[in-house]
Amino acid sequence: MSLPAGPLSLDLLDAHVEALWDGADPPFPEVLRPAADEEGELVRWALDQLRTIPREPRDVFTRRIGDLLTDMRSRRCPWNAAALRLLDNSYNFAATGPRRHEDWAHDVLAVLHRSVPDPRGWVRVDWDRTNTARDTVPAYPFDPPAASQLPGRLYPLEPEAAVAALAVMTEQWQSEYAPVRSRPDRDAVLSDARTLLDRYGPTASYWTNATAAASGPAPDFLATGLEGTDAHGFLTDAYLNGLDLFYDLGVIAVNDDEVGAFWSFGAF
Repeated sequence: MSLPAGPLSLDLLDAHVEALWDGADPPFPEVLRPAADEEGELVRWALDQLRTIPREPRDVFTRRIGDLLTDMRSRRCPWNAAALRLLDNSYNFAATGPRRHEDWAHDVLAVLHRSVPDPRGWVRVDWDRTNTARDTVPAYPFDPPAASQLPGRLYPLEPEAAVAALAVMTEQWQSEYAPVRSRPDRDAVLSDARTLLDRYGPTASYWTNATAAASGPAPDFLATGLEGTDAHGFLTDAYLNGLDLFYDLGVIAVNDDEVGAFWSFGAF
């Protein structure tokens, strides 16, 4: 097994391991050897780990491949690690796409429809990436408004309020036993949320569908928690694969080059 030098090697290996995790059995890419740098070391480490994972039993293989994919992505960069720690253990979505339009609503819709890649090749959190519900609702679980209607469902947020909104996305929509405001790791959760938004730089603007921001850009998301959050819905009302979607909270980040979308879903 050999890979080309630089970020391309990690991208190819990531795609290969993800395909294995999805249950496919793709041929290994026939390419060059990894470079003698930190990314090359990560590639070599991941390849060594991959070689040790037995193919059977299948459920064990899938679980260990998933663990390898998470570990590999976390080691790739601090942003990936923060995104996975913060958002990958509950029903969330996090993705970034390129800014290509003066009216960034078009770029946000491209992210929600998963029609653009992350400009830096960084991780996405997307539980529904391979969900067969997308055969019926392509943007599932989203049913977003048209670009012209998007501003009517959003309110501006100050950066620290956006950080707090991302932090409470670690909570559950029903019967949350440990809200962020009372957790011993509260500061660590906020630090991860801040790391995610630092990506967009000091000139970024932030927006939310939470109606708490209608009266001002600094609602106290920590105080209310996820359960106390009402929002303009961006979700489909279609009942697919036995799941009913009932609440959502979104934060959108916009700068001159990128748009990010972070979303939490309540479902049963």
